[in-house]
This record gives sequence, structure tokens and C-alpha cells, in this order.
Amino acid sequence: MIEAVVFDVGETLIKDDRGWGSWADWLGVPRHTLSALIGAVVAQGRNDADALRLVRPGIDIGAESRAREAAGCGEQLDETDLYPDVRPVLQALRAAGLRVVIAGNQTARAGELLRALALPADAVATSGEWGVAKPNAEFFTRVIELAQAAPERTVYVGDRPSNDCTPAAAAGLRTAHLRRGPLGHLWADSREAAAADWRIDSLLELPGLLIR
Repeated sequence: MIEAVVFDVGETLIKDDRGWGSWADWLGVPRHTLSALIGAVVAQGRNDADALRLVRPGIDIGAESRAREAAGCGEQLDETDLYPDVRPVLQALRAAGLRVVIAGNQTARAGELLRALALPADAVATSGEWGVAKPNAEFFTRVIELAQAAPERTVYVGDRPSNDCTPAAAAGLRTAHLRRGPLGHLWADSREAAAADWRIDSLLELPGLLIR
């Protein structure tokens, strides 16, 4: 029996279009250029932030992020960034008595913005707040603590198998791979995705799979 469901953020709950588009505008390159570079580095198994380093070699991403905030061009997040299945599914899971948690590789600012959306979730946390990011095992130790359920009764839902499904399973969690966004589609047929307990194309599938 599943008691808790933990959701990744980028391309699981929110669309990354706005975030990457704003980076492209800030760096003065066409949005398509940055988008293509992100796809290229991810296909090589690299961190998507490496695309920023290709656009501007030697960039200090932290310093640049602070400069964006100071200029009023920092992170933004509102209802339009959510995928349409997010609220109804989170609400359905909570109504069924499951604990709903949001925890992904995001900045501390993103955590504030997510909480401001008042999603039907019991807890929200980000790697920026924790000081540790996926796929580090410590991240999933924190996830288990926040879920307040045994690992085998907790499901981690995410789009990137190598960052989400594989390390979550190594920590003893159940996993659901979401075929959504560039990474979800790119790695949908990978061995890591195939090893997930569930493979879904929409969050709408989760209540039927997890609620008993």
C-alpha cells in the first residue's frame, strides 16, 4: 500500500519554457538556440546547465542569477507554468489520504514560488534549500524524511530516469517514470525508465494506480 507520493518539479509539475526562455533573453541568444543546446548536452548525459556555459564560456551561474534578480529579471512562477493535470491529481491523492510532497532540483527561490501557488501538497522542498541535489543519495534521504512513510510505501515521480527513478529506487523508494518534457521523452525507452515500478504518460494515471 502506498502512503506517500513525492513529485519532482521541472517537467513533472511545471513547464520549463519560461525559465529557459528568460535565460536566453538575458544572455542575448535566440530561445531556440539555447533550447537546442540544452537538448544536445542532455543527450550527452551532461547537466542541462552546461548549455549556459556553451553560450557564455566561464559564466558564474550563481552570480548571474543574482544579477538577474537584482535587475528584476529573476525567477517567476505562476498558474500558467503548471501542467493542467497537476492540481486535480495532487488533490485526488490527498483526498484519498496519501501524503503529497514536492521535492526537486530547484533553487530556494523556486521553493518560495511553489509554496506561493498554494498547491494541494503537504510539504515543498528544493535542492537549493537542502544544499544537496539529485542524484545524490542524501537528497533521497531527505525525501524519505519529508514523506513520513517507509521507503517501500513511498513513490517518487519524475521525468528523468537517471536523476529520479534510479537513485530513488536505490534509496528503497518505489518509482514512476513520467514520459513528459524533453528528458521524459528522450529517455522513455532506456533501461532506467523500464526499471521503474510504473511508466506513465500523464499524472492523471496515478490515482488509479496508487489508490486502493
